[in-house]
Amino acid sequence: MAGPLQGIRIIELAGIGPGPFAAMMLADHGAEVIRVDRPGARIDARDPLLRSRRLIQLDLKSAEGKAAVRALCKGADGLIEGFRPGVTERLGLGPEVLLADNPKLVYGRMTGWGQFGPYAQAAGHDINYIALAGALHTYGRAGEKPTPPINMVGDFGGGGMMLAFGMVSALLHAQKTGAGQVIDAAMTDGAAVLMSMIWGFRANGIWKDERGVNMLDTGAHFYDSYETADGKWISLGSIEPQFYAELRRLAGLADDPDFDAQMDQRAWGPLKAKLTALFLTKSRDEWCALMEMTDVCFAPILSMAEAPSHPHNAARATFVEAGGVMQPAPAPRYSVTVCDPPVMTTAVDPGVLG
Repeated sequence: MAGPLQGIRIIELAGIGPGPFAAMMLADHGAEVIRVDRPGARIDARDPLLRSRRLIQLDLKSAEGKAAVRALCKGADGLIEGFRPGVTERLGLGPEVLLADNPKLVYGRMTGWGQFGPYAQAAGHDINYIALAGALHTYGRAGEKPTPPINMVGDFGGGGMMLAFGMVSALLHAQKTGAGQVIDAAMTDGAAVLMSMIWGFRANGIWKDERGVNMLDTGAHFYDSYETADGKWISLGSIEPQFYAELRRLAGLADDPDFDAQMDQRAWGPLKAKLTALFLTKSRDEWCALMEMTDVCFAPILSMAEAPSHPHNAARATFVEAGGVMQPAPAPRYSVTVCDPPVMTTAVDPGVLG
């Protein structure tokens, strides 16, 4: 694979969710990623998380399988595993063993709770990790229960993306110093980090520790989603005064004095009711014709089926087809090193890897 990580070899011990996502990010950007799965495991060719690497099948409980992984790691730059703490140690493939074999190895560990702490050995999922991190409490509308943002914040933003960042950081350190290390990537930690700006708002007294009453959590009339006449939806983010003024101008609200009170939280409820009624008077396409690509800070809310064909996404090739499956293209982009388009994972014989 071409990309800025070309020449880096990563061994991925097969898992689900955030570990494969981190491996996908590294593979997307040029790393050679070899996924080690159990014998008989089947690759789902429709799954973008498994793209752009080679698959080998080894029994990690057998002496032969363990020896093969150790041999691979001796010539690798990094390893990713997502088991509960202590599992790879019991397999004889823990950090002490593999870093003794290869002192430059970056050993990435992906868990929900982290390698230590009272919860470390407990089962969990994204919803639990972001709950403990103080993030889930903030997601939802006023007077309603917390609403998980699917598994974007724990598994992928706070988990897989943090591990990918940690891997690249530690790989740079290893190149400079010759010293590998272990990365303890916990989704609770990562989800907390993603909330850094909100913690800053709270410290400055501009964020209330309750749902749906703040500027960015659907409390404000100018930062929310609205239904249109055809049952579709649009998004509005007119925070800055000049963008709010443009919203008022294009929506025909410039002469309504009620909208002068943009930042008066007491007015947000009544103003939201007015905007709700207003956006129901036209279809989504009609509102797009008025506001799309303006400084209103407006965009239609597209379904997954619609997003790939939107003109902006099409112009940037934000989505690509690989293995007959539409999926997001690698991101971000570089001015010099161009990443290859993703390809679906292929199974190979371990003996060909060297």
